[in-house]
Amino acid sequence: MSDPRSTRSVPVRDPAPLPAGSPIGLHRVLEPAGALPQAATRLDTRRELWPDEVRVRVERLNLDAASYRQLRAAHGDDGAAVRRAVAEIVRARGKMHNPVTGSGGMLVGTVEEAGPASPLGLAPGDRIATLVSLTLTPLVIEDDLAGWDGLGEQVPCSGYAILFGRSIAAKLPDDLPAPLSLAVLDVCGAPALTARVVADHAGRPGAGEADGRPGPTVCVVGAAGKSGSLALAAARRAGAARTIGVVPVDSEARALERAGLADVVTIADARDPVALAEAVERAGGPADVTVVCVDVPGCEGGAVLATAAGGTVIFFSMATSFSAAALGAEGLAADVTMLVGNGYVPGHAAYALDLLRAEGGVRALFEARMDA
Repeated sequence: MSDPRSTRSVPVRDPAPLPAGSPIGLHRVLEPAGALPQAATRLDTRRELWPDEVRVRVERLNLDAASYRQLRAAHGDDGAAVRRAVAEIVRARGKMHNPVTGSGGMLVGTVEEAGPASPLGLAPGDRIATLVSLTLTPLVIEDDLAGWDGLGEQVPCSGYAILFGRSIAAKLPDDLPAPLSLAVLDVCGAPALTARVVADHAGRPGAGEADGRPGPTVCVVGAAGKSGSLALAAARRAGAARTIGVVPVDSEARALERAGLADVVTIADARDPVALAEAVERAGGPADVTVVCVDVPGCEGGAVLATAAGGTVIFFSMATSFSAAALGAEGLAADVTMLVGNGYVPGHAAYALDLLRAEGGVRALFEARMDA
């Protein structure tokens, strides 16, 4: 006679749900204890979701410009070595967090699963771009970046990422190619904050009286790049009387002139403080608002020197040394306000995409960079 226990079915139970976690992701920090996810050296990348998390199937990363420049220089323009370096950073840290620049980038993907308590309003199947840095986003790469040659900032890949309750994401628009949307959304904080600061200066008594026109003079350093071109368009829309675009070489000057985004285009090495200030002066400065969008270090002093007393300098580059900026301004006795562009302004994603659609010059510069 057979043992009845051998045919008895045993119910299979789903794993117990994870308890509530931190909306800023503290529960994902492995090292060091007590750190915020951005400052952590290693994150927990398990697939299982806490109730307010979202898991995204990743299709493309966008490395920030400063991080990519550093990696490429460190590996002598060897794309395969850059690819291995990025894969190793993600494997070791559980996120894309360049240990030299401290920066990362963002990603595009499709929502796989949303926890029942997620406040982000996302559902499985939504194609999104994350608007928070990869330096705080748990990330797993599953294909060793086999589809990337290491020679561009955009990285096709397969893997997954985790968003927290207070992460930010934007659904991709249907009318733009995903790589183009990703490039815009990577820097969408720049034009939104530029517009806010320029509008504030435009509303001040006496704005623009020096040249007889209402509105401030705005200088954008690194004006032919992604954030720079958007910042120029935003400045003009927000009431700038004069826009000055600073670029380092003739080819970028010609491209910016064709785009028609700046009233004056000038060439200067942003790392040479005196040369930069003199170039801005010749172009109609000093500036009431200076926006720094270059991805190389050493541009702090020139930006301060090119800005008028009572003006504002906005630093968007992850290569900026904020101690150098503060001490340099003090040493120059410069009465300027200095702002760190933190990448988030309410409505920044929609605003940047609208600028791209409305400004043919902006779109042309973006598409030229992507085709290069």
